Amino acid sequence: MKKVNIFVTLRESILDPQGSAVKGALHSHGFPEVQDVRIGKYLELMIDDSVEDIDAAVNEMCQKLLTNTVIENYRFEIEEVAAI
Repeated sequence: MKKVNIFVTLRESILDPQGSAVKGALHSHGFPEVQDVRIGKYLELMIDDSVEDIDAAVNEMCQKLLTNTVIENYRFEIEEVAAI
């Protein structure tokens, strides 16, 4: 069994209104040292060992469904875990 941790972030050129709102809230809560906030998403996939090329499979999942590659970047890490 493999656990895949996928990190999705907005491309640098894309405005991030949610990140801006969080930055403003942090400043208003006494954290003026925060210079920038970018909001993304995190996904965990559990994939059985029958998949031969897990990198290719995860890339295909990200490009077809899990991300919008026009405005988002992604990266992933693969961990070996005991079967559930």
